[in-house]
Amino acid sequence: MLVITNTSEEPFYFILSGIPGFEAIHIWISIPFCCLYMISILGNTTILAVIQIEPSLHQPMYLFLSMLALTDLGLTLTTLPTVMQLLWFNVREISFEACFAQFFFLHGFSFMESSVLLAMAYDRFVAICRPLHYASILTESVIGRIGIAIIIRCVLAVLPSLFLLKRLPFCHSHLLSHSYCLHQDMIRLVCADTRVNSWYGFGLVLLIIVLDPLLILVSYGLILHSILGTASQAERFKALNNCLSHILAVLILYVPMVGLSMAHRFARHAPPLVHVIMANVYLLSPPVMNPIIYSVKTKQIRQGILRLLYRGTMH
Repeated sequence: MLVITNTSEEPFYFILSGIPGFEAIHIWISIPFCCLYMISILGNTTILAVIQIEPSLHQPMYLFLSMLALTDLGLTLTTLPTVMQLLWFNVREISFEACFAQFFFLHGFSFMESSVLLAMAYDRFVAICRPLHYASILTESVIGRIGIAIIIRCVLAVLPSLFLLKRLPFCHSHLLSHSYCLHQDMIRLVCADTRVNSWYGFGLVLLIIVLDPLLILVSYGLILHSILGTASQAERFKALNNCLSHILAVLILYVPMVGLSMAHRFARHAPPLVHVIMANVYLLSPPVMNPIIYSVKTKQIRQGILRLLYRGTMH
């Protein structure tokens, strides 16, 4: 068997795949993909612009929302180049270094999304259960430290898996099953023992896919206990309505994430189209849907967007 490693003098490329069975109509498939990418970019940049411009939105909840928008923007821009150049120009080759760079940012921003949603759950907990101490607990410096901790956490989570994979030799068949570089996809091409990688990946699953949503559930359990014990029915409705956008964002991230992880581990022989669709739903749903959800459900964001549009028409 011919084995290629990153130490070879010959340039090494991975080969990306498009939508299996629909290669002949990639140019038409590019239209909805292009629309989704545009919605994500415009939606998240609008959220960031509104929070930046409106002084009334310089509050913890909206600062966390700006972190979420930045993360979604990063996730979108990470996959956009390889997906669109494949669909438009059938450019399928990606260099060894570029693939690992995309691997790092793709998984890094994905884990960052989970971490930001966990921080937002803590924000909702403090706002509802400790309203009198909200401003003193979540100061700008504390939020800044939380942001730095999220970045460090995600870098430290992704780097070991990157180095563990990069040291291994790859088989001659270096055809990936997606139009971007996913760890679950790349590790299939390794011609060596991957038990260390698998155990580390299992640890990450416990840390991100299990621990984060579990802590979010605990925070909402405490919120429910607090509002059911003391609040009136109107106050309960208002509190739950304030949390609805965040609950939807959590579901949009974790349902496809768990589905994709389960498919790669337990449904390896499923048709390739199933894996491709699930991966695209996982990577595109949060960046596309989050700005729509927060624009529709959050009155202050909606009003800020209208004021931003009004200023634009005045100029």
